[in-house]
Amino acid sequence: MTQRNSAILAAIASIAFLADLSSQAFAKPNFSGDWKMDPAKSNYGRMPAPESLERKITHNDPELKIVSTQSGPRGSFTTDLNFTTDGKECVNKIRNIDVKSTAHWNGDALLINSTENYNGAEVRQDEKWTLSADGKTLTIGTQVSTPRGQYEVITVFDKQ
Repeated sequence: MTQRNSAILAAIASIAFLADLSSQAFAKPNFSGDWKMDPAKSNYGRMPAPESLERKITHNDPELKIVSTQSGPRGSFTTDLNFTTDGKECVNKIRNIDVKSTAHWNGDALLINSTENYNGAEVRQDEKWTLSADGKTLTIGTQVSTPRGQYEVITVFDKQ
């Protein structure tokens, strides 16, 4: 083998190695599992926090299904939501209100952007989902925009 051929093979091997590292660095996490909110780590700011919040997530990318059961000062309710992580718009009903959402990946974070019309006012929620390295903690940071202002909610879930 000539020195030139050896150099070409070494370059190809280096590119393949770097491509493999790059794909591992941005591997998309799988959020599947039963999750329970950790109230001590969550921060609802000026909003009343739910007394309990549990989610059953089924994630077969690009399909994402979330069944949430929540109880708090406004009562108890369950929502059944379906998204795709490929940026296509999805419409879910929450308490008889249509919520339009798109979800897409930004590296290893999932971003879900939703809008709804609540009593004649547009409400926007921009969520950023991240999973801990050990896969046991799901953190969802939510920026909420309403005609009355903006606020942030951080919800931390532990895998059950």
